[in-house]
Amino acid sequence: MTARPDHPGVIAPPPLIYFAFLGLGWALDRFGAQIGLPPDEAMTLGLATEVRRGVALALILGGLLLDGMAAGLFRRLGTAVEPWKPSTVLATDGPYRFSRNPIYVGFAITYAGLTVAMDAPIALALLLPCLVVVDRFVIAREEKYLEEKFGESYRAYTRSVRRWI
Repeated sequence: MTARPDHPGVIAPPPLIYFAFLGLGWALDRFGAQIGLPPDEAMTLGLATEVRRGVALALILGGLLLDGMAAGLFRRLGTAVEPWKPSTVLATDGPYRFSRNPIYVGFAITYAGLTVAMDAPIALALLLPCLVVVDRFVIAREEKYLEEKFGESYRAYTRSVRRWI
């Protein structure tokens, strides 16, 4: 009998999933008229350029700050940030007091900021299916792995902290 690998077995690196949806959305926003979508000029987020830039900057910086705080906590605890490597400790402090997945929340905020910066409403709309993929094929696998690895400690944590926000 082969031992189960000491990692959750996610389908792809989460940043790659976010970038794939973002790239697809950007391409559809820019070239969608060629396949029958409304022309680029007809599809905007409806924000003045200065407002759009400010909103985009705030979202991007906020998302990156959240990611940095969460990843920094993992590094301080001596456990891997990457979900394809073993977890050695359960992170429950810092941003993990409010969300079990602050890095993925940060990715989503950064993604939203990039779509606002690009004035790409189709890409913004694709954030929802992106989050469904991350939730079902990354987080669900990570949670199963963490429950098997940390048992009641992890179950108690899930009872007190939400999956997303």
